Amino acid sequence: MKLTTLRGAIAAVLLGIAASAAAQNYPAGPIRIIVPFPAGGGVDTAGRLLGVKLSEAIGRPVLVDNRAGANGMIGSEMVAKAPKDGYTLMVNGANFVTSPTLYAKSLYDPIKDFDAISLLAHAPNILVVHPSMPVKNVRELIAFAKARPGEVLFAGSGSGSTPHLAGELFKTQTGTKMVHVPYRGTGPAITAILSGEVGSMFMPALTALPLIQSGRVRALGVTSLERLPALPELPTVSESGLKGYQSSQWYGVLAPAGTSPEILNLLNGQTVKIMQSADMKERMKNSGSVAVGSSREVFAKFLQTEYSKWAQVIKASGATVD
Repeated sequence: MKLTTLRGAIAAVLLGIAASAAAQNYPAGPIRIIVPFPAGGGVDTAGRLLGVKLSEAIGRPVLVDNRAGANGMIGSEMVAKAPKDGYTLMVNGANFVTSPTLYAKSLYDPIKDFDAISLLAHAPNILVVHPSMPVKNVRELIAFAKARPGEVLFAGSGSGSTPHLAGELFKTQTGTKMVHVPYRGTGPAITAILSGEVGSMFMPALTALPLIQSGRVRALGVTSLERLPALPELPTVSESGLKGYQSSQWYGVLAPAGTSPEILNLLNGQTVKIMQSADMKERMKNSGSVAVGSSREVFAKFLQTEYSKWAQVIKASGATVD
């Protein structure tokens, strides 16, 4: 064996030993969770809930660090380039897999640059219409839209947002020609549908629930494959005539690619316990979400499926973000 080859082999063994020792002593200090969005949103809330419970479980501080910008890409890139030691993690959502396709230049690869730890929860949208719309269910909306190509408007909280892409997927699967009307955020979009400026919207469940209960909007279906625990009588879009339709916000925790499997397994085990606890399930239910807690393998496969699915929807819709 050549001397340089031997040295390289020895170095690799020593690095492996050092990594194994570090993993056995993990965590020896504070853990930082990067949230690539401003404080107060759904992703931030999920990150902070996990941070508090994870800190209690491991006996070390867990700090949430908001690094917003470029629809989540700036914070995500930071984590992709962070040390692979388990002390920098990320909680992200659906934008994590859609932003790389929406932007002309992506700052990270959502599959290659990260190791999946666990899916935390999913928060479906609810397809709602203004009470003046003469439709009572999903089938009637499809028929109504097909009879009026280009006339049925749906609100979105900006191009490439989860409500927008939910509508684009609906259009693709139904063959309808509904028109997306982008607004500067969820608030203005909701104002538009409440005023009757637009007829429909794929609205975040947490926001939609009180409006449905007060009769200010009419709910047609929930966009997850399972019914929403907070509104069990409302059928899913899938069971209402559009089999297989699924579009939800989701939250998950990731680490930089190449992180020690021992560390990833430890974090996964603690995260699954946290998300499947009665307390967390109740917290998620009250926020219009459903707690999950998954294996690393299930979350990794989920990311690949979501990335491929939404890339096709985005390209077909022509949606872009400057």
